[in-house]
Amino acid sequence: MTDLAATALATNHYYDRNFDRDAVKILPGEYYVTDTDVVLVTVLGSCVSACIRDPALGVGGLNHFMLPDTGADQSAPASSSARYGTNAMELLINQLIKQGARRSHLEVKVFGGGNVLSGLTVTDVGARNATFVLEYLRREGFRVAAQDLVGTFPRKIYFFPAT
Repeated sequence: MTDLAATALATNHYYDRNFDRDAVKILPGEYYVTDTDVVLVTVLGSCVSACIRDPALGVGGLNHFMLPDTGADQSAPASSSARYGTNAMELLINQLIKQGARRSHLEVKVFGGGNVLSGLTVTDVGARNATFVLEYLRREGFRVAAQDLVGTFPRKIYFFPAT
């Protein structure tokens, strides 16, 4: 596979001088899957990202979702569907499998879900996102290799799908 085989909703590509390689910035509601030696980058507050890869194949991807589900807004357009956890997880996993990853080989790490705005405790979206992603992965039979969820701090994620 080549970089042209990379599948993206994310289109913000740049060269990261710190890591001396191409990078892709993943914004809320986006995901990216690739088999190339790039770094996938995102910044999380209450949002959650799943970093998933098939270490045997060297293909991996990252999503960035804002809410666990669509709630009452069942009319959300398809272009915004990756903003919601269920859709974001399905899009990422399905694209990995489409690129040859084996479901049984997938390694999963999840991050985010912080309550970074003090005073927003009534609808703690971060905690809801974190609970959702862990429950989704459990229900789908995935083991979580690593997690850094909830708390009061934002996170900047650098994911190297090849390694």
